[in-house]
Amino acid sequence: MRDQLEQILSKERDLLRGRCLTSVEPVGGGEVGACWRADLSDGSAWFLKVSDPASLEAEQRGLRSLRQWSDADLVEVVDVLAWLPLEPQGILVLPWWEMGTGDQFNLGRGLARLHRRSSLNGPSRFGWDHDGFIGLGPQPAGWSEDWGEAFVALRLKPQLRLAEAWALHENDWSSLVAPLAQWLGDHAPDPCLVHGDLWAGNAGVLADGRGLLIDPASWRADREVDLAMTQLFGGFSRRFYEGYSREWPLPEGFEQRVDALNLYHLLNHANLFGGGYRDRCRQVIKRLQKTLL
Repeated sequence: MRDQLEQILSKERDLLRGRCLTSVEPVGGGEVGACWRADLSDGSAWFLKVSDPASLEAEQRGLRSLRQWSDADLVEVVDVLAWLPLEPQGILVLPWWEMGTGDQFNLGRGLARLHRRSSLNGPSRFGWDHDGFIGLGPQPAGWSEDWGEAFVALRLKPQLRLAEAWALHENDWSSLVAPLAQWLGDHAPDPCLVHGDLWAGNAGVLADGRGLLIDPASWRADREVDLAMTQLFGGFSRRFYEGYSREWPLPEGFEQRVDALNLYHLLNHANLFGGGYRDRCRQVIKRLQKTLL
């Protein structure tokens, strides 16, 4: 793989701009052998992601959409330098950023500003034009004018169908989906562009104090999906939420909706990894049934 990457990159004169490759080495951050660091003769570096072309194209669309609405003074959305073929896979070439864990105030402010800017522009409906991925799980395309219907039809139901494989059957959840869609729809949020997979590994702080966002699973949704996921696995500080609230405070009732919004991610993890995620899914479904039925 190293030799292939070096051969392909060495031919990209427009990308190299007179520089030379000095090393290409595997790094963590994905499947074994899927992520690499390429060092250049001017001291800069690239992050190389090798994966299925459809996955890379979805990531590229998400990154470019997020960059369109982000404020670069507050948050850097990693740029896409190139998409290169490596049959049967592809290579996404990104700048190398050293992502730290400093003060997350600007990260929170930047996310809120991105949400707000995108809510004032673009289609006034929920969904996405292209099929995508949430990690290795599917994230189907489609649109709906109603937030509750979009979340249930485009996100929850596809994952619930996959959960049949580990015996989470339709009769375990079918009574929940209609009242859940109604409840979320009654909240009536504005559609905005969301990161979509906002756990701590996909966000950080740069040395200059700005936030950094990587690896999105973007779509137009309720902004609360991003804030809910930040609570699922931890890693986001009080300063992050202070920064977000400074720009755009969350509406009343957000905490009551967190369980429902994070059920999507729990189902995806249960379908991909099994283990305790399955029990957590069942627990959340029971709590929502008790609340809504």
